[in-house]
Amino acid sequence: MTRDSEDPNDDVQYHLEVGPDDVADTVLLPGNPERLEKIVDFWDDHEIRAHHREYRTATGTYDETPISVTSTGIGSPSAAIAVEELARVGVDTFIRVGSCGAIQSEMDVGDLVITTGAVRQEGTSDEYVREDYPAAADHEVVSALIAAAERLGYDYHTGVTMSSDSFYAGQGRPGFDGFEAASADELVEELKAANVKNIEMEASAILTIATLYGLRAGAVCTVYANRETGEFRTEGESRAAETASLATHLLARMDAVKREAGVDRWHAGLSLE
Repeated sequence: MTRDSEDPNDDVQYHLEVGPDDVADTVLLPGNPERLEKIVDFWDDHEIRAHHREYRTATGTYDETPISVTSTGIGSPSAAIAVEELARVGVDTFIRVGSCGAIQSEMDVGDLVITTGAVRQEGTSDEYVREDYPAAADHEVVSALIAAAERLGYDYHTGVTMSSDSFYAGQGRPGFDGFEAASADELVEELKAANVKNIEMEASAILTIATLYGLRAGAVCTVYANRETGEFRTEGESRAAETASLATHLLARMDAVKREAGVDRWHAGLSLE
C-alpha cells in the first residue's frame, strides 16, 4: 500500500503506509525491524501489512485477540512518528518492546524491566510539551505486563526508565577516540542514586505522546547489559516479546470486564477470573 500525499488526514499514513484496516487496537513497538519476526512467532497467525523505511507492520491474533506490531527504528524521533500515525488510524494502546541497559546491581541480564515512568532525556517529547510534564505509563498496561510476566514465570523489575537520544554520549559512554560528554562520568551514578532502573531510547517519548492524546502506553524491555556489573549478553529478547503479546490479550479481557461492569478504568475490585 502506498500513498501520494503527506496530508495527516489521509487514511493511509505517510511514513508507515498503513490505514485503519491494517492494524489492531493494540500495537507492539519494537525498535529493530528484525525483531518483528521474533514477536509474531508467539502469535496464532500474522500477515505483513506494510514495510516502508524502518517501519514494518504485521497484524494477526494472539490467543484469538487481535494484535499488531510496528517497528520504529532507533530513537524517539522515529518512535514518535509511529505513535502519531498509528493513533491517526485508530490505535489506542501502545507497548514498547525492546532491550535496555540496567543500572542497578541486582538486575541480571535477561531480566525484564516494566516501565512505570520515564526520565525524559530525549528531545522529541520536548517538542510536544513542557519539560516538567511527566512521562507516565498507563496503569492498565503496567498491570497487564506484570500479570503476563508473572504467568510466564519471567524475572522482572518495575520502576523508572531513562530515555536518551544518544547511545554513546547521552548514556555516559565514551565517544570516538575517548571523547566524554560533560558530566558523563556522573550520569549513571546520579540515575542509580535516584533509583532509576534502566536506560533505553524510546519509552519516554512514547509514554508522553500517548498520555497527551488520551491513549494507553507502556514499555517492557529485556536487560542486555548491566552497567553496574559490566555484564553484557544479547539474550532473552523473546521474553519481552512474549510478555507484551500476552499482556495484549489480558488488556482485551480487562476491557471486556470493564464494559460488563460499566466502568471506565480497571481497578483491583474487578477480576479476570
